[in-house]
Amino acid sequence: MEKDAALPDVLTAIYERRSVRHFSDAPVDRKAVTELLRAASWAPSGLNNQPWRFAVVWDPPLKERLAGLTRYSATLKGAAVLVPVFLDKEASYDYVKDCQAVGAAIQNFLLAAHGFGLGAVWIGEILKNKDAVRDLLGLPERLELMAVIALGHPAHRKQQSHRRPVEELIVFER
Repeated sequence: MEKDAALPDVLTAIYERRSVRHFSDAPVDRKAVTELLRAASWAPSGLNNQPWRFAVVWDPPLKERLAGLTRYSATLKGAAVLVPVFLDKEASYDYVKDCQAVGAAIQNFLLAAHGFGLGAVWIGEILKNKDAVRDLLGLPERLELMAVIALGHPAHRKQQSHRRPVEELIVFER
């Protein structure tokens, strides 16, 4: 998509961001990951309870073990870093709202990654093994896995997507 000068930068980022599942071997700077986590932490949450928690997995053998818990193992193995994202149930006051807040944090992370020229994908399929992920990382039961983000430098920028026309999505307007 070509940048439309009339669009605010944030809209351009939203429209241009794509899920990246294939990565180059280039390392990702730890400072960049910290900045992505900072962006994630600025997501809105009810009562500003900030219920999200993050693990950061650089270790190749540990990434390999996490990859074994999803059918998207090649994507996890190919990423420079994995970021499992959790809901801290002790910080939670309303489960649905807090899950939505974690989703907003993940979207902030993905948009920030795009802004850094990095690629990322939100892996939800691994949730079928959410307890195994938590146990593998040695984390307490109060942390419930919400997703794993695979992050790295894109191997290519050929990702394409489409969206339904907005008119098809509006179910009521008066």
